[in-house]
Amino acid sequence: MKDTYMESKEKVTRSWYVLDAKDMPLGRVASKAAVILRGKHKVTYTPHVDCGDYVIIVNASSVALTGNKLEDKMYYDHSRYVGGLRERTAKEMREKYPVEMVERAVEGMLPHNRLGRQMYKKLFVYAGEEHPHMAQQPKKLELGGNK
Repeated sequence: MKDTYMESKEKVTRSWYVLDAKDMPLGRVASKAAVILRGKHKVTYTPHVDCGDYVIIVNASSVALTGNKLEDKMYYDHSRYVGGLRERTAKEMREKYPVEMVERAVEGMLPHNRLGRQMYKKLFVYAGEEHPHMAQQPKKLELGGNK
């Protein structure tokens, strides 16, 4: 009988990938990024090891939201002081804070523990087309499907 292969953190090899979020639904971009950050696309995936790759998301300012989400979806933050609740619509977030909107979506799809925080550090989101990671020679990823 053959034993199950377990990846160790010393043997992990990481690649860089670029996802173009232009006119793609936010959920599809975030779920694809989360799968790559976790390493589930690799045959050497091990649940308790950070074996994922680096992800660069460009064009976050032109990500699509389906249905009435631009007006209906709300983002909440609280300062932990009385009356410190801040509410923003998805439209406001996409116009003023597109990077934060995409980062929140991806972070919500990662594990909520130390390992998830370690995976999240390999995510880089940019509002425009340009990114400063050309030296890493990232591979372009195509997202299947349309709006």
